[in-house]
Amino acid sequence: MSQLTANFNLAFPSFHLQANINVRAEGVIAIFGNSGCGKTTFLRCLAGLERSITGSMTLDTYTWQDESQGIFVPLSQRPIGYVFQEPRLFPHINVHANLQYGWKRTDKSVRHIALEQVVQVLDIEQLLERRPSSLSGGEQQRVAIGRALLTSPKLLLMDEPLSSLDLQRKREILPFIKKLDSEFHIPIVYVSHDLNEIVELAKTMVLLKEGKVAVSGQIEEVFSQLNLRHLIPENHLGALVDTAVAEQDQEFGLTKLTFSGGHLHVPHQERTIGERLRVQILAKDVSIISSPPSFQTSVLNLLEATVVEIGEVHTGHPFVDIKLDIGCPLLATITRKSLAALKLHPGQIVYAQIKAVALSSETYQ
Repeated sequence: MSQLTANFNLAFPSFHLQANINVRAEGVIAIFGNSGCGKTTFLRCLAGLERSITGSMTLDTYTWQDESQGIFVPLSQRPIGYVFQEPRLFPHINVHANLQYGWKRTDKSVRHIALEQVVQVLDIEQLLERRPSSLSGGEQQRVAIGRALLTSPKLLLMDEPLSSLDLQRKREILPFIKKLDSEFHIPIVYVSHDLNEIVELAKTMVLLKEGKVAVSGQIEEVFSQLNLRHLIPENHLGALVDTAVAEQDQEFGLTKLTFSGGHLHVPHQERTIGERLRVQILAKDVSIISSPPSFQTSVLNLLEATVVEIGEVHTGHPFVDIKLDIGCPLLATITRKSLAALKLHPGQIVYAQIKAVALSSETYQ
């Protein structure tokens, strides 16, 4: 498995980037953090647009920067595609010519992506004769992605490519971005401030804080860690569970999902049996009981769990985060009073309750 390794140390008058990563170079590698944490600067270093005098960058067997060896390959010579926040298409030529620009500037010996393939995957055949000014924002960004792909890159960098689009346009373009990995097998480093996008797209996640990497790893591992409140907003704090559609309950408008630890009932999802879904279960929507209830409740999802870890307990804060194992990691946020009442400790067997209605807007493919 190829790796993306990078180490950058770059000082500005009001900001210092001291970041290093060593991650699997496959799928979408998401870079996330608060505004000003260094996401775009890190991406520009990967591209060679910013130079760290003590930096290094390697993708698989390709070394594009190693200052200790006097190696620095400029952007123009790196097989890297770059998609900016704005499409930056040439306004005086049509879509077909814009796409050809990326293709023509690539040496014939390294071309491995065909124009026809890009047009089909991004569904832009009907746009080829149009000028950029006649396209919607989402259409323009699809063309920009196509132009970057047609340079036959070894790595694709995307700097908040959906930030200028409204919600509807984002929903239109996300499926196309999701296709890129399976169709072209090019690792993508994807910068975004929108966790909904990241949860839907990413295989790997890197969390930046004040110019440094705070956490990195497979996205399910990152989201199952405790004590991330200083990095992830509470409305996204919770574990990700990979599931498959097992059954559609048409009578009650529910979908049954299976996962490594059992099954979940969620509001109806327009999916086929066997289709994979990634579900985010927010920690605030999980409650813990010490034994199964002896009476009927409205909560459909009751899962046996083992207490794995108890988060930091602060006397000035009423809540505490608990890491559970339900066949995969699960987080729960409860009060300190509940922690004391249940006498929770690592290794204890408990039961996690999750309302089906709480999963209605947190299910992703």
